[in-house]
Amino acid sequence: MAYVRKIISTKKCPKALAPYNQAVIGEHTVYCSGLLGLELESLQLVEGGAAAQTTKALEHLVNLLEECGSCIANVVKTTVLLADMNDYAAVNDEYKRVFSSNFPARTCYAVSKLPLGAAVEIEAIALTGAVVQVSA
Repeated sequence: MAYVRKIISTKKCPKALAPYNQAVIGEHTVYCSGLLGLELESLQLVEGGAAAQTTKALEHLVNLLEECGSCIANVVKTTVLLADMNDYAAVNDEYKRVFSSNFPARTCYAVSKLPLGAAVEIEAIALTGAVVQVSA
């Protein structure tokens, strides 16, 4: 049995800052690497703290998923890393603007430090193709 593994790289998102890919598709699942709130061209963090960085990181996520043939509605799991747990409410406010219903599973925790001194990093796992919502 052959398995599909496709590397995704798009100019619609900041380039990888280390030896990793922006996303990898395995069969019908998209694995998105952690996204920071970086300006696309300068690769500098956006100003405005955790809320602004969350908005920008999620904008990158939307673009990356689109490039993968997926979308926000197909996200099944996110991981949110915070440099400061005091930013939890501000990050949630921005997160709810993008994930407005049928929220994916999520883990959120504070870490001692993020790349480039970022306040937040967000990674996601999503499905490709048409997804049918079934409630339990």
